[in-house]
Amino acid sequence: MKRQLFGTDGVRGRANVEPMTADTALRLGMAAGARFVRGDHRHRVVIGKDTRLSGYMLEQALTAGFLSIGMDVLLLGPVPTPAVGYLTRSMRADIGVMISASHNPFQDNGVKFFGPDGFKLSDRIEAEIEALMADDLGNRRAESRALGRARRIEDAGGRYIEAVKASLSRGLTLEDLTVAIDCANGAAYKVAPRVLMELGAKVIPLGIDPDGFNINHDCGSTHPGVLAETVRERGADVGIALDGDADRLVLVSERGEIIDGDQIMATIADVWSHDGRLKGGGVVATLMSNLGLERHLQSRGLTLERTAVGDRYVLERMREAGFNLGGEQSGHLIMTDVATTGDGLLAALQVLAAVKQDRRPVSEVCQRFRPVPQLLRNVRLAPGVNAGLVLDTASIKNALGLAEARLAGGRIVVRKSGTEPLIRVMAEGDDARLVENVVTELCTAIGQAAPQAAE
Repeated sequence: MKRQLFGTDGVRGRANVEPMTADTALRLGMAAGARFVRGDHRHRVVIGKDTRLSGYMLEQALTAGFLSIGMDVLLLGPVPTPAVGYLTRSMRADIGVMISASHNPFQDNGVKFFGPDGFKLSDRIEAEIEALMADDLGNRRAESRALGRARRIEDAGGRYIEAVKASLSRGLTLEDLTVAIDCANGAAYKVAPRVLMELGAKVIPLGIDPDGFNINHDCGSTHPGVLAETVRERGADVGIALDGDADRLVLVSERGEIIDGDQIMATIADVWSHDGRLKGGGVVATLMSNLGLERHLQSRGLTLERTAVGDRYVLERMREAGFNLGGEQSGHLIMTDVATTGDGLLAALQVLAAVKQDRRPVSEVCQRFRPVPQLLRNVRLAPGVNAGLVLDTASIKNALGLAEARLAGGRIVVRKSGTEPLIRVMAEGDDARLVENVVTELCTAIGQAAPQAAE
């Protein structure tokens, strides 16, 4: 079965435009509920969301769908995506739902599903849900006496806070650290500062005043400039920038330097390898991770396994091969010993633990390798242009072949976005000027080929 509705990270789109409408969300809830109703016990679903205005609409529509199937709904309110994964398993729910479009602006929204084990659903199960949506769901409705009930879980955030704190050894505190944290006016605006304060840090909170519209707006992991300026001006030891649903992060050193997911992965891998905690003999990352990370790990006798872009593919490989650390350059880090999905706050705590133990500044602790010059550019496609057809044209295949020959020893990744009408072009190599020329030429070739691929 092929998925049409689901992308690389659930269902996503512009709020109140298909597929992110109340009508589709209702049917999505019914179909997902029908897929996970099994046995005669009272079935339960937990639903979390970020702070987007459209979250109210989608939350109510999904709730109605699940209730009509006979599932009880436990509403968590605004919580990070990893909290939904954790609470789905902790509360013995049959399915978990997160309403969020992650780092996208407020106009977008999305729906991610978690299975009873707290992990995101496989491609196969998502395809099964799509198939159910295409059927007549009327015969799936529960009888009147079997309809579900809905209630809010008032302490959902507190439960997650305790789980996050438990990821550090009991004797470790963050005393003597001043931490600036940008919550992107998103899902972690309450829980993230509390975790840091309860662990003893002096906290400078940013992005904690959501209004339904300002999530990710000039803040968070995609816009860390204000955080970097705050760290320098206030003399903070470190800055943490989360995204809208707090499943990814970037760090800022005490000098105001941005530290991406590759450096964070290298830092955690080194510490865990030294302590005998790293499993699988290395790290799992995507095609976009810097070649410098791969070389660094190899120098430590560790491997870097690459997957397609998307945390679901990283996690899939981690579970298949027994790795416990993986992630993306964007800062989406997965640590399966302590979480079922990417968790920006948990990853930040691992780095802060290393800072406390090493008694060195973040700029030194997290500078594990020299990145190879890398450049990523996006080519936005006009409506009706099929990205797959563009990449399949003879002119693009020829341009790729020439670029790869010129960039011998480097890497080129050209792919369509799973969430936006874009083609992403990335190249890296030891010669920065050559990398820039190659990316520019490929973007130009794509722009010229695009009109030929209108559907």
